[in-house]
Amino acid sequence: MRKKITVIGAGNVGATCAFRIAEGNYADVVVLDIVDGLPQGKALDMLQAAPIVGSDMLITGTNSYQDTAGSDIVIITSGLPRKPGMSRDDLVQTNAKIVREVTENVMAHSPDCMIIVVCNPLDAMVQMALHVSGLPRERVFGQSGVLDSGRMRAFIAAELNVSVEDVHACVLGGHGDTMVPVTRLCTVGGVPLGELMAQEKIDAIVQRTINGGAEIVGLLKTGSAFYAPGTAAAQMAEAVIKDRKKILPCAVRLDGEYGISGVVVGVPVKLGSSGIEQVFELNLTDTERSALAASAGAVRGLLGVMGLSGC
Repeated sequence: MRKKITVIGAGNVGATCAFRIAEGNYADVVVLDIVDGLPQGKALDMLQAAPIVGSDMLITGTNSYQDTAGSDIVIITSGLPRKPGMSRDDLVQTNAKIVREVTENVMAHSPDCMIIVVCNPLDAMVQMALHVSGLPRERVFGQSGVLDSGRMRAFIAAELNVSVEDVHACVLGGHGDTMVPVTRLCTVGGVPLGELMAQEKIDAIVQRTINGGAEIVGLLKTGSAFYAPGTAAAQMAEAVIKDRKKILPCAVRLDGEYGISGVVVGVPVKLGSSGIEQVFELNLTDTERSALAASAGAVRGLLGVMGLSGC
């Protein structure tokens, strides 16, 4: 039986994600948006591109949650994007209301689904989806580190003029200014990054990774990143649909790992058909562990703003 993935939000992130999923022949795709004609038009465009990329997946656009019923995975991209000068945290109140409403509708029509959250502030929005859905943490998680480590890998590969496939980056913590790139665990072809690059250059790449989204917002002026976030979410969906058992850094509620409980932050997990099948606890230094705790503290602060005390 063919799988079904719903993408909530037909904006740039949602549309990119939906097409990546269809292009990879992962599942039939439903794109939902509140704007009449927007998801229908984008879905029709994707459907017409399907023969060109060799996809047999059915792609549907809709304004009704009834068409999303029975989804195996729901990817929430809806919410306001960042504008120049805004932090991800500035969006918390508005997007929390959107994610609450979306999650309620999702659960009414697809109670057995898994939820992947993409909208910002990411970790807080995962927490909201967990709270509203009542699902276990294995079935509600967020994109965060897949995108952040992808950005870091791209910057390292460009600096060293090597294939991105040979670069492995480790980024933990919240998806925002408090993220924790663990450069000690970054490698290029198995070689520690510190043996290939001066510390000054590593520090510059770390800062550019942290500011990766803001840099794009500043350049676009009227929008935010969408190719990388949409592709990152599609990779997570593929890992679940195909039971890939991939090790990816995702935003998940910690239940004692790293000494943190009840807060969503990014850590390495195994993604498969059961969702998050394992949370990996890395052996961090005291400095790294303190940075991760501070990142979790920043997320916890947003929970108070949303009226949540943990899930």
